[in-house]
Amino acid sequence: MEKHPKKERTFVIIKPDGVQRSLVGEIIGRIERTGLKITAMKFLVPKEEQCWTHYNKDDKWFLEKGTKIAKQREERGLKLEKEPIEYGRDIIGQLVKFMTSGPVLAMVIEGNQAVGVVTKLVGGTEPLSSDVGTIRGDLTLDSYDLAGLDERAVRNLIHCSDQPSEAEREIKIWFDESEIVKYRSLQEAILYDVNLDGILE
Repeated sequence: MEKHPKKERTFVIIKPDGVQRSLVGEIIGRIERTGLKITAMKFLVPKEEQCWTHYNKDDKWFLEKGTKIAKQREERGLKLEKEPIEYGRDIIGQLVKFMTSGPVLAMVIEGNQAVGVVTKLVGGTEPLSSDVGTIRGDLTLDSYDLAGLDERAVRNLIHCSDQPSEAEREIKIWFDESEIVKYRSLQEAILYDVNLDGILE
């Protein structure tokens, strides 16, 4: 049976840089102000295997990304030290190293268009080109170029799912279904109820 649209779920992680910069409250506040609700939350240090499963990339992806990196290196006059596919694997390797470096806050967020709304709030993957008003655009200043020079993952504060199907896959990696709380919040009456019954005395 298909879920009602207001039960759509997305998965969010506030990454180690968001935790270390004390931006957890700010980020959660931005999400909650939309009317979306948190149905699960877990503070943890991720495991390497969990992160590799989460990022879920294959050799085709590694080769495609690695070929771009190899081309950029050649254009800058830098020596190719490995096969393109290895440069592609390094992207996820750097992400895994970053994600396992300290605590993160994992969350399940629920509500109408949860995936799209959170994606809009978070902004583009690269902080430098994220729109003003988004979490990444307002709260950090990293870039692909700087991260590439330093051979590390981009520090962009937060991960969010980009498709409902991907959200459901990711949620299973980080939460048991029994850890997700099913409840009705009072604000849902304002957001979803047809007649707003019971407001006037």
